[in-house]
Formats: sequence, C-alpha cells, structure tokens
Amino acid sequence: CLGTSVLTDSDTFQDVAVKIERPTFRKPFLGGFKNRITGVEFHNAGSQTIPKKRPEKGTALFCRETQTVSEKNKHQQTKNPTSTQMTKIGLYVSNMTDKLITPGRYLTAEEYHKRRLEAVIVLQKYFRCWHARNLVKNLKEEKRLRLAWEAQEELRRRKEKEDRLRREHERRLNPKTKEDFELLYHALELWRQEEIERINRTLTGAERKAAFCGLLEQEAQLIASIGKHKLNADEENQQKAVLHFLDKCAQPKRWKAYDGKITEMDTKYTLHARELLEIYNSVSMNGIPKDERTDVLLTLRGTVK
Repeated sequence: CLGTSVLTDSDTFQDVAVKIERPTFRKPFLGGFKNRITGVEFHNAGSQTIPKKRPEKGTALFCRETQTVSEKNKHQQTKNPTSTQMTKIGLYVSNMTDKLITPGRYLTAEEYHKRRLEAVIVLQKYFRCWHARNLVKNLKEEKRLRLAWEAQEELRRRKEKEDRLRREHERRLNPKTKEDFELLYHALELWRQEEIERINRTLTGAERKAAFCGLLEQEAQLIASIGKHKLNADEENQQKAVLHFLDKCAQPKRWKAYDGKITEMDTKYTLHARELLEIYNSVSMNGIPKDERTDVLLTLRGTVK
C-alpha cells in the first residue's frame, strides 16, 4: 500500500491509503513501439481489472474415471426360438421342397469393370444419337423459321416499297403539304433539264428555238397548275387547322390518378368551345334545307352578339 495526501478543503489535507494489486497473470500485448537506440519496448495500456474466475462445479474434471471406458458383455436371447431337424437313422426328412443351389462362374474384377465399361459405352452411344437427332431437329426448325422470316421480310419490304411509291404518286397528284409541293417543283426541274438536254441533242437552229419556246410555255402551265393546287391546299389546310383548334379547345381536361385511371372534367370554357365547334360545323355544312340554314345563322348571330 502507498499513502498519498488529498486536498479536502481550502487548507486541509487528508492522508488516503492506496492499495496496489500486483497482477498474477501476464499482461496481453495490445500493440506498442520499440526504441531502436536503447532497445526499450513501450506497450500500449491495458485494463488492470482482475479477470473473473470460473465457478467451481464441485466435480473433478481430471480423473481416471472420466477418461476410462467401462465395457460389459451381456447375452441376448430371441423371443421366438427355432430349431432344425436333420436326417438320421430312424428319421426320414423329405427333400421334395428343397432347392439345389450350385455356384456360378466366378467374376473377376477385370471382367466386372470391363462389363461396366461396355455398358457405359452403349449408354453414351444411345445418348449421343438422341442428342444428335435433337440437334438436327432444332437446326431444321431454325432453318424453317429463318426461311419463313425471310419470306415475310421480303413481302414486308415489297409492300413498303409499293406503299411508298403509291404515297409519292398520291402526293404528286394531290399535294397537301409544303414538302409535297417541293417534291413537285423538284420533279418539274428534273423534267425541264431532261427536255433541254434532249432538245440540244436532237435539234438545231430554228427548230431548237421553237422547241425552247414550247418548253417554256409547258413549264409556265405546269407552274400555274401547281400554284392553283397550292392555293386549294392552303385553303383546305386552313380549314383543318381551324377544326383542329376548335376540337382541341372542346376537349375536356384529363389527368391520371394514382391508380392509373384517366379522369375527365368539363369546364365552362370547354363547354363554350364545344358549342362554337357545333356552330362552325353547321355553318360550314352544305346542302341543308333553307329553314335549318336560317336557324343556324340566327344562332350564329346570337352567339356573336
């Protein structure tokens, strides 16, 4: 024990005895470092708490009885004893139901493994034959599907080509959009260049000038015809744009709920737009009776007021 003074008050000291318990076990190494010059090792601090001892069970764990196996022999008797009777002098036992067993040919290990190898070869042969048939069958099916797909693709490409040619022909006959008219003007320019080359190649002198004049007149007529189609297309596109605008305004408000369902709602603006769409369709309609036409015009005048 060691004694030390502890300050208990401003000017009062009290001696306290400090008990130091020396460890009875080797301190575990928890890391540290070593001074290379002096060779002194410095270990990291460890706990000074004395480890707990295991409670004694009251039985000896290291003794001869716990390490020795005791054995004993005991005779057993079946519950149903039986017996056999053999032939002897004065006793006849029938052998009619007896079965004579003769030993067969001895099978050596080499013969046994040879038979197993032959059986394995037979199994592998039939399995490989089955696998080859399945492989050929799958290849035939893949070939059939491939040929069917190629035929279908050929039909699809042919149909797409026909549809494209038909759409181009329809676009040239009835142009509607700006691209259609650009296609017409491009075709007209190609035709004009081909005609100029043909005239320069075949004609000379006055015939050449007359052919150029005729070509200029044909070009002017074609340009005028294209311009007329363009005016008609612009008017038709204007009507389609108005109808699309009115139809879009007349559509109800839509939104998707959390469960994926679409909800629609009509507002006063959509209802009014729907009325205007109906009036516009009625006014634009041709071939209606006079009294119905009068009612439509009166409705239009009331709406405008």
